[in-house]
Amino acid sequence: MAESSETETHQPASFQSLRVCSFESRKGNEMRSLIERHGGLATIAPSMQEVPLGENPEALQFAEELFAGQIDIIAFMTGVGAKALLAAIETRYPREKFLDALRQTHCIVRGPKPAAVFRSWKVPFAGQAPEPNTWRELLTVFGEDLAGIVVAVQEYGRPSTEFYAALEQRGATVRPVTVYQWALPDDTEPLLSAIRATVAGDHDVLMFTSAQQLHNTLEVAETAGLKQDWLDAAANCVIASIGPTASEHLHSVGLPVDLEPDHPKMGHLVRAAAQAAPKILESKRGND
Repeated sequence: MAESSETETHQPASFQSLRVCSFESRKGNEMRSLIERHGGLATIAPSMQEVPLGENPEALQFAEELFAGQIDIIAFMTGVGAKALLAAIETRYPREKFLDALRQTHCIVRGPKPAAVFRSWKVPFAGQAPEPNTWRELLTVFGEDLAGIVVAVQEYGRPSTEFYAALEQRGATVRPVTVYQWALPDDTEPLLSAIRATVAGDHDVLMFTSAQQLHNTLEVAETAGLKQDWLDAAANCVIASIGPTASEHLHSVGLPVDLEPDHPKMGHLVRAAAQAAPKILESKRGND
């Protein structure tokens, strides 16, 4: 599922007026612009929002353990999560006390966004997962023998149970730290409308930039009594996934993944989908 290069075909990638539905929330306007620039008819159906945990005793308990030297390694999974963790801890402790504790701890980051946050804090980190920045790549940054090591993991939305199990198999004690959760958007009507449109056959391409987008879409579809209808209709569309984590979750509900970009970035995803989707759709639907 490699990304096609525009230079290979000597033609700009184009959706050729295919109807493209994206479940992007925070960068919805950017996604719409990208799709339209590549010749697609865009539908943006926001599927989630980040909800920081206001009163967060778990984060404060983690801070106390960190200050007491009880944490050996910290894995930061997202940039927004790192910022939210600092904000929660700052409600009780000075900012510099937390940052100084991080400087004395073996910290690793999952991808470029938490890495950028660490640089802005002037806090060094010991390792960064290579692309596509899933928990599997992050695991390679750890040593094979973690016996007696306490690893704190800044969670993002939902627990990464497979990652925790892999760490525990190496002997680590895993300490999850939840700082925010994924919720449905306040207004789910655009998402429900997109679900109904997919069921009606009004979408050609479905684009997922995170696994949580799929989970929330299925939740709304199930509430409306449309879950199986949506899954059946989605399987008849071109399904574009930003990377392995989203693809795993799509496969887990029985959906095919027709393409992934070479790099897990939104622009690469849209370009790869525009290049490949017309032919994929033709092979899927034939003369339907």
